[in-house]
Amino acid sequence: MTFSARCLIAPLLGAVLLGSCSKSELTSISPAPAVAPTTQSASATGFPEGFDTGTKTAYTTGSVTLGSGSWTLNDALLGNTTADPKTGTQSVRVRNLGVVGMNFNTTTGASTVTVSHAVYGTDGASTWELWKSADSGATYAKVGSTVTTSSTALATATFTVNQSGSLRFQVRKVSGGTNRLNLDNFDVQQYGGGTTPPPPTGTAKKFLFDGSHGELAGNADWVLDVNSGVASRYPSPAQSGITSSSPETYWTGAISAWGVALAKQGHTVEQLPAGGAISYGNTANPQDLANYSVFVVDEPNIIFTASEKTAIVNFVKNGGGLFMISDHDVSDRNNDGYDSPDIWNDLMANNSVQANPFGFKVNLDNIVENSSNVRAGANPILNGSQGAVSQLSFHNGATMTLNPTANSSVQGLIWRSTATQGNSLAMAASCTYGAGRVVIVGDSSPADDGTGSPGNTVYDGWGENVSHPRLHLNASLWLAKLQ
Repeated sequence: MTFSARCLIAPLLGAVLLGSCSKSELTSISPAPAVAPTTQSASATGFPEGFDTGTKTAYTTGSVTLGSGSWTLNDALLGNTTADPKTGTQSVRVRNLGVVGMNFNTTTGASTVTVSHAVYGTDGASTWELWKSADSGATYAKVGSTVTTSSTALATATFTVNQSGSLRFQVRKVSGGTNRLNLDNFDVQQYGGGTTPPPPTGTAKKFLFDGSHGELAGNADWVLDVNSGVASRYPSPAQSGITSSSPETYWTGAISAWGVALAKQGHTVEQLPAGGAISYGNTANPQDLANYSVFVVDEPNIIFTASEKTAIVNFVKNGGGLFMISDHDVSDRNNDGYDSPDIWNDLMANNSVQANPFGFKVNLDNIVENSSNVRAGANPILNGSQGAVSQLSFHNGATMTLNPTANSSVQGLIWRSTATQGNSLAMAASCTYGAGRVVIVGDSSPADDGTGSPGNTVYDGWGENVSHPRLHLNASLWLAKLQ
């Protein structure tokens, strides 16, 4: 059977949808400043806390169980309205002299604590502080400086702790009266950067999976997890609960198997929710690409803006890893005139940094084929720590044409069965660009694990053969410079 059902497009009565169309010129902007991707340590067990689980709708003091554990919210609640700034479905809303605190200890100390914060609705400014306890809440000491919150856009405050042992934290609102503020994305980085369990391939890395460009459009489900219809920043339940025996159904997205596999190796995975900003070098954006090692975009269905394209290309140029996944021609799931081949080709042809920086173009074709035409020899993507890749199955995907003149490092990894191993009809390819790395797979089917949001029809391409997880995981680790 073919998996054509996954490629269903909302039908237009008496009309045929065309995936290719002419595109208007996009205004170029100056490149973002060169900012190397930061080296990430590991979050403490249960963190980051995105406040997207649990329910507390009143300001009265009470405890609520969240992904990381039990928290007490005093003069605070979990807000999910349009006036509550947030990156997922909820954030904490605090008023008066409210206190938000952990009822449990993190036992691996803390190097830093980061907190996203913003003004609620049209309220005025407030100030707040971070406090820590090393004796299970008997006494507390202030950490760092008092923070002023005055913008409705989420900003990130970072506190240096550098303390080992068992710790718990509180956020205390200290001024602003009845003005309310929102807190989100509370992250505790372990002291010394240890991980549980340790990744077998080296330092733990952070992977960002895009959910902001129509990856949930139509029948698609190309995210790790969906909560109340949203690909929230932190998949739920918390990834700290993942063990070596956790099934991929721990999360509900159609590529959850990919994320669970990375988490089992000690890496951190996040999602960029719809409405989230793709930026590079913007310290006010808690999900700026500079905070991650690898950016994964599985079949985008909304074209990237000029600034987003600049950010993505500069992210790679300065050391980041980009995993691109396309789909077949005429796969416009949201009927906006752009399908993923159009969107990827536009990124490479119409960015402000460099024309065709990666040295390939997605062909406007539609391939159903199982191919064993795999590049021979030593290659960390095809023969890496996750095992050898011997085949790739397309269930309606697109091939790539390579252009070594544009990028001399570009190389095919797998080709159509009858193709010569050259610059035409590549089903997967890789390249380096500047200090960074890029991998592209021309079909979303191989990453599909067959489970997704209720009502979506997906198929198990991930489990179809052992080569599919090996290809995606080897490529992920190569992009993160771990092999």
